[in-house]
Amino acid sequence: MGDLVTGEAVVLDLRVAQLASRAVAFAFDVLVQFLLFLLVFLIAPIGFDDALQSALVLVLAVFVLIGYPTLVESLSRGRSVGKLVMGLRVVRDDGGAIRFRHALVRALGGFFVDFWALGLGGAVALFVSLFSPQGKRVGDYLAGTLVIHTRVPRQDVELAEMPPQLADWARGLDLSQLSDELVLAARQYLARYHELSEQARFDLGTRLADDVGAAIRSPRVEVTHPHPYLAAVLAERRRRAAGPAGY
Repeated sequence: MGDLVTGEAVVLDLRVAQLASRAVAFAFDVLVQFLLFLLVFLIAPIGFDDALQSALVLVLAVFVLIGYPTLVESLSRGRSVGKLVMGLRVVRDDGGAIRFRHALVRALGGFFVDFWALGLGGAVALFVSLFSPQGKRVGDYLAGTLVIHTRVPRQDVELAEMPPQLADWARGLDLSQLSDELVLAARQYLARYHELSEQARFDLGTRLADDVGAAIRSPRVEVTHPHPYLAAVLAERRRRAAGPAGY
């Protein structure tokens, strides 16, 4: 278990993926990229002169090596084919879901520094990851991301209580897209709530509430403090998991 520390010094106990699992995930992704490159190259028109063929190969390489990881990780919220196989996901340093810009920066860092252009076939990524406590490569440092295990064990943290004024609202929520990583981050925030300064409580809670609201398609009302909002979502999720008995 690795400790993920946010800008407000809140420790989120996420299982940070280290070199071995990331290397296997990378190998799967390279295989997919090679097959994609081969497929596109085979169906491309033939008969070009050498200059056009070289340009085509360059365009395909950029599309496969930069476009593929950017598109897949941004659409899947941090899970490429290799990461899906290995149970990994890319998240922001604060534990939230990545967006397009994070995926793009990671892909550019991977192409130019970590693996291909200047990466000596992955030697740079290997060296940097070995000396990073969180197994980060250069692209992760540039994008402000890290890779975690999604198959997280259950955590013994204080259970969130349902705010009575939000109980009826919570019963109508769609929680099917609420990820385990986001739930764990919210649990850790609530458990450490009283350890934070007032400003940190609101700033970190707002970020987590925004991510939760996007996942459940029910954003926090501006006048609602993040703490009861997150507590209501987690309590309702626990109630449904408990079955007809409720909470």
